[in-house]
Amino acid sequence: MLSNYGRQLMAIPIRYIVKLLHPIGFTPNGLTLLGFLLTVVTAFVLAAGWFVSGGILLLFASLFDMLDGSLARETKQTSTFGAFFDSTLDRYSESVIFLALAYYYLTGGANGINVSANFAINTPETFSILIFLTLVGSLMVSYTRARAEALNVECKVGLLQRPERLGLLIVGLMLRGTVPVV
Repeated sequence: MLSNYGRQLMAIPIRYIVKLLHPIGFTPNGLTLLGFLLTVVTAFVLAAGWFVSGGILLLFASLFDMLDGSLARETKQTSTFGAFFDSTLDRYSESVIFLALAYYYLTGGANGINVSANFAINTPETFSILIFLTLVGSLMVSYTRARAEALNVECKVGLLQRPERLGLLIVGLMLRGTVPVV
């Protein structure tokens, strides 16, 4: 949906970066792995509660997700394994980020806000449930599309594809603490 506009907007800068990366020896699978490793580092930053820094790192790590496919297409290094490797590490990347956020909240990162005498929001339990539901929703978007394609059903549209999910997560991380909770 929105990612179609983003792809068009980023096509020229991505192509330029790819032309710089290829001559110095970067491969599509190498970029995929590097992006995943940077996401793991980002997860540790988020688990420590440094959300703005984590959002900036996640933004940087997400660039690798655009670069690996572009490098593969530009250099004619596309492969079935590369597509599988990329999509698998994308799922692990999302999972490790949400695991880090769950860890943060379960170890005391949430300060409860009592809405009434008997009901509190922003508790570790509430955040954990919301993080779990977000992770399931994230994985189901990818699974649904993959399953449809395996059954030869075209499924090129949908709400909150990976670029939109990453964008919302990055904005949310960077705004944490600056937007009042109602």
